[in-house]
Amino acid sequence: MQDIINFFVSLYNTVATFFVDLYEEFVRVMIDGNRFDFILDGLKNTFLITLGSLALGVVIGVFVAAVRTSFDKNQETLKSKGGFSYSLLAFLNAICKLYLTVIRGTPVVVQLMIFYFVIFASSDNGVLVAMFAFGINSGAYVAEIFRAGIMSIDGGQFEAGRSLGFNYFQTMMYIITPQMFKAVLPTLCNEFIVLLKETSVAGYVGVIDLTKAGNTIAGRTFSYFIPLLTVAIIYLIVVVILTWLVGLLERRLRKSER
Repeated sequence: MQDIINFFVSLYNTVATFFVDLYEEFVRVMIDGNRFDFILDGLKNTFLITLGSLALGVVIGVFVAAVRTSFDKNQETLKSKGGFSYSLLAFLNAICKLYLTVIRGTPVVVQLMIFYFVIFASSDNGVLVAMFAFGINSGAYVAEIFRAGIMSIDGGQFEAGRSLGFNYFQTMMYIITPQMFKAVLPTLCNEFIVLLKETSVAGYVGVIDLTKAGNTIAGRTFSYFIPLLTVAIIYLIVVVILTWLVGLLERRLRKSER
């Protein structure tokens, strides 16, 4: 019996010592010298890049999805009529397909470096450049999400719009697009979560995002465990909260459909 008690006492002392040492290391690495401010600034930049990228991605995604679905649904009709409308839509569709192929076929970090070191080489605003790079990358995936949402809408909705006197674009704007957004909103929110984690490579071009902030602290204190653990925990907390909100949104949408 005494041996069991001694074992648990020893285990308690070991665990207590570990957490005390961990706390002291956290204070030395993160609190001393106000180094935790790096984490806060990095978190702010991470959210700025993510929100800006998603906004740009949604704009690009709506345009690309509209062009591709319009071409797919009206290709035969427009082709039989010929003329400028078919040529323009076919050209735009080809450009959109090329955009999707290139963006989805190359790594996001390579795209980021091309934007920063080549296209916007004269710019010193890394956060803005990262927004453009991640926004254009996200737009390719958001476009496919929207296209799938539009294609899932029953064809009778188009006919209903035409019967109300709407042309094709008015039908898309006032009837199809609102239903599409409702259908793809949970998937779009998941894209936001993925984009949040993808922005962790922004440090490759010197942007002080959350990951880069942790790495900077590690380089200054020669201690990698505490800074990177702190970064991982913050990412985990943010993703868990966003995932919970997405689940709540999905439940609300299911209730509204009833």
